[in-house]
Amino acid sequence: MYSTEQLRAWDKRHVWHPFTQMQDWERDEQIVITRGEGSWLIDSDGNRYLDGVASMWTNVHGHCRRELNEALKAQVDRLEHSTLLGLASEQSIVLAHRLAEIMPTGLERFFYSDNGSTAMEVAVKMAYQYQTHCGHPERSRFITFRNAYHGDTLGAVSVGGIDIYHSTFRPLMFDTIQAPSPYCYRCELGCDSSTSCGMKCLDALESIMKEQAATCAGLVIEPLLQGAGGMIVQPPGFLAGVRRLCDQYDLLMITDEVATGFGRTGRMFACNHEDVVPDIMAISKGIAAGYLPLAITATSERVYGAFLGDYAELKTFFHGHTFTGNPLACAVALKSLDLFESDRLLEALQPKITRLAERLSDFSRLPHVGNIRHCGMAAGVELVADKATKRAYPWEQKIGISVCLEARKQGIFSRPLGNTVVIYPPLCISSGELEQLLDGLERAIRAVTGN
Repeated sequence: MYSTEQLRAWDKRHVWHPFTQMQDWERDEQIVITRGEGSWLIDSDGNRYLDGVASMWTNVHGHCRRELNEALKAQVDRLEHSTLLGLASEQSIVLAHRLAEIMPTGLERFFYSDNGSTAMEVAVKMAYQYQTHCGHPERSRFITFRNAYHGDTLGAVSVGGIDIYHSTFRPLMFDTIQAPSPYCYRCELGCDSSTSCGMKCLDALESIMKEQAATCAGLVIEPLLQGAGGMIVQPPGFLAGVRRLCDQYDLLMITDEVATGFGRTGRMFACNHEDVVPDIMAISKGIAAGYLPLAITATSERVYGAFLGDYAELKTFFHGHTFTGNPLACAVALKSLDLFESDRLLEALQPKITRLAERLSDFSRLPHVGNIRHCGMAAGVELVADKATKRAYPWEQKIGISVCLEARKQGIFSRPLGNTVVIYPPLCISSGELEQLLDGLERAIRAVTGN
């Protein structure tokens, strides 16, 4: 058993953390997590923290859920891994069959990888190769959205739209056509979100398609919710409008459900809310309930069919990953789907979603809460220096980080997106724990902003 001091010292000496300014990290004392129970994380000193971000948006049924643990242990005694290159694998077959029963109608072909970035990398390459096989190699570009985030591999970065994450790598990225983000609070097209949304962003998207569709392989979108962009919730009807435009201009619609899939929005998939069926969908995070890396790029039969041909035609999709269809991850994913049914999880979420909305309306009365964005069991509370003018806090003030550090004193772990405080708990969170999470975050906001 290692002491907290020893673990912290080794961490600072050797571990490079993601999305973290390591100079700051090395200066401060950090929490070292060693255990988890339900919605709670437990550190090396025994302190407990409500997991307010579901361990990077992955946790569904809670930490160390007995049924998931047992499924993992049972599978590891049978087979830890076998490649899908030249072999089939039982767990990946059964999982694909189960997914075909719950996916939006028509998505029945599943390409395995291991995280959201790779699932989107697969989607982008697949869409371009599809167009090539269909006789349109000139259709090599993608329509994307500002404030979008699709992962950190270079293809995923290229279809992203957040400058602080992506601008450094601009020389390595391929060019895309960016459409306006449906960010109603700070609408770049001048819509007044306090009255009604005219969805000028959808009109702008149609104008782009009129001019550029003939050169594009597809459109990439996070349905309903732009997560890393600041929990930006799209206005009702926007997603269905995008689907209509993709049909009208013959573009493949690629939806990134990495963050929104598996119950996060209150339905199994965000696309279900507006009865949208994409041509390609990326899923990860919640698919294995936060246990193991697993991702899938799901496609329609039309897309899949374009890759069929004689061996010498070289229509094969030349892409793969070492741990594609890993049996351990697939076994956990299958048990997770069982728990969705036995726990009636989607039904159980509805009163918690309603209560979250009620409590967030109280947050909106705080003087430095400029905007609240809420979709299912995900929300963002945007803090502003001046509510009347929407003036943002300066970056160097680290207002979001300060609130999250204050929340730790309340026994809550959260991680901000700039000036936006994120609420994204495990879906299994109890009603009492949800109240505790919201109480703690409200107190932290008041303490930091002086209210």
